[in-house]
Amino acid sequence: MRNPFAQQTEEHSGPVLLQSIVELSRYEAASGSFQVVVDITTSSVLPSFLVGSDTMFIGVGTDNAYVDFSGLKGDAVQVSDDRQSATITLAHAQLEPATLDVHESHVYAQQQGLFTRINDFLNGNPNSQQALYELAQKEIQAAAAKSTLVADAERNTKVMLTGLLQSLGFKNIAVNYADNPAGG
Repeated sequence: MRNPFAQQTEEHSGPVLLQSIVELSRYEAASGSFQVVVDITTSSVLPSFLVGSDTMFIGVGTDNAYVDFSGLKGDAVQVSDDRQSATITLAHAQLEPATLDVHESHVYAQQQGLFTRINDFLNGNPNSQQALYELAQKEIQAAAAKSTLVADAERNTKVMLTGLLQSLGFKNIAVNYADNPAGG
């Protein structure tokens, strides 16, 4: 006999729609993995066992640094007449927006006042943790900006381009970074 109170879940998803394709002209040169502890406390004049909450959230995410090759036009690439020397001028590396891994990120601890729990239950707020996700992503982005990702991306790009040009027979190779590369 089947349990009449058992729940069944059915999926009714439609076909996936490709919204756009973007042609990339950049080199993903460094990636960093980050973890942040976010602690959000809400309070009021009433005692915390009645109203308010304290939530500790572990956010896990990544950020990537890349070098944009779309500026490789005009004088950005210079080759000597004897084809022994090459100079490439690129824009400085940049960071992508940080990405939070929702499968690895989680609430570590949470305490809520009685009225706060009742209110959350009755309102059924599905976005109650949205602020935690946004704050964790923002903190990871800030940590990536303070890290060595951009410098690592520029170094890795220089090594990659130097190796590539050496394999093409160039002996003297210079890879430079400028705020506004020539011709770009």
